[in-house]
Amino acid sequence: MIKKNQHLLNFLNVFSDFVLIIASYYASLSIRFDVLNGSQANPLLDSRFAFVAVLYSIVNVMAYAIAHLYRPKRLKQVGFENIRVFLINGIGAFALLAIFFIFHMMNVSRLAIFFFWLLSSLFVSIKRTFVFIILRYCRKKGYNIKHVIVIGNGRLAKQYIKEINANTQLGIRVDGYVSAVRKEGIGVQLGSYEELESILNGHEYDGIVIALEPHEIRFMQSILAVADKEGVHVEMIPFYNDFYPTHPTVETIGNVKLFNLRATPLDSIGNSVIKRGFDILCSTFLILITSPLMLIIAIGVKLSSPGPVIFRQERIGKDKKPFFMLKFRSMRVTGTESTGWTTDKDSRRTKFGSFIRKYSLDEFPQFFNVFIGQMSLVGPRPEMPYHVSHYKEEIPRYLIRQQVRPGITGWAQINGLRGDTSIRKRVEYDLWYIDNWSFSLDLHILCKTVFGGMVNTEELL
Repeated sequence: MIKKNQHLLNFLNVFSDFVLIIASYYASLSIRFDVLNGSQANPLLDSRFAFVAVLYSIVNVMAYAIAHLYRPKRLKQVGFENIRVFLINGIGAFALLAIFFIFHMMNVSRLAIFFFWLLSSLFVSIKRTFVFIILRYCRKKGYNIKHVIVIGNGRLAKQYIKEINANTQLGIRVDGYVSAVRKEGIGVQLGSYEELESILNGHEYDGIVIALEPHEIRFMQSILAVADKEGVHVEMIPFYNDFYPTHPTVETIGNVKLFNLRATPLDSIGNSVIKRGFDILCSTFLILITSPLMLIIAIGVKLSSPGPVIFRQERIGKDKKPFFMLKFRSMRVTGTESTGWTTDKDSRRTKFGSFIRKYSLDEFPQFFNVFIGQMSLVGPRPEMPYHVSHYKEEIPRYLIRQQVRPGITGWAQINGLRGDTSIRKRVEYDLWYIDNWSFSLDLHILCKTVFGGMVNTEELL
């Protein structure tokens, strides 16, 4: 089965990254000295720098391994991994520049190092994307298939089989299921739990997926014993799957394991420092470069209708603490600001307000909310107290959104859920973001926002 070729595929993946990084080194030097300078004398091509390049490439692929970039990618998106490649290579380029200076290996061109970072990131990312596309195409055609059997025939087993059959690009094939009784509509029953050993013996399945129901838990020990005996890879869908977080934390007290069902990646001090530090740096930069535009918008708001330039509205932030979110006023002053929910054709809009809302320019003052720590660049959109008190009674897990800072943009917004849209769907997307947070995910959301997410469907007056 697939595992016979996995070691070879992993080796080729690592080796190709190594070769591409070396090639990027020499390509960047050639661009810097031969193309831009028109000189054939390239001082960085001597043996000392070649040795550093080889050593750097080895360290870089080790960093990729530490960042889990060589794990099987059937259930992952290549875009997030490519962002990691750019980040790791950026750190590596700074480290390489520091090594050259520390060991006095002459005054290295910073432009050459920039080209090295850019080319190595592009080469590796393009290769990974190309391999990803080819593998998905081959899997759709029936090649590079991972064969598994499902243990169980209940709701979770059916749901797993349905998802696998609907996503043929994953290259996973369910060859059948094992259960106490036969059920129609989910595939071929290979036998009962007691027959599992004979089913696995002599068949090269790539793994089993345990999806037992609560009343079948008594079979778990014998199933695991058989799987260990036959050396089969085991994955499990817990029967409390609907309550299980994406990234649970586990603590132990003796032999007792405690699963924190409400843990999020941002509970980590390291992750929270990275996110907050990025918010401070970016909000400072954005305030500086947009200040002339904000001055023009302020004048436009003042001339458009009577009232204040800045609209301050109470919202609920992290840890359920209220704060005043800032926006350029885009509507006429009314008495419904504390509870009124705007719509795409809201009659309260001014003409100028309609324009700045259309292109999200009214959101710019929120950079100050981010700078002082009330908001983040990326996160669930903050709601008014009236809505929070209402929805927490109706929508399960709603207040989990308050475990993180609210954002100017978010996962729900780039997926079209902004303004007067389904609150339940927005909460679903917000909770997915919280459970799956990563720095690369934030960068992905920001890129999607800048390149297409700032213009909404609202009609201009």
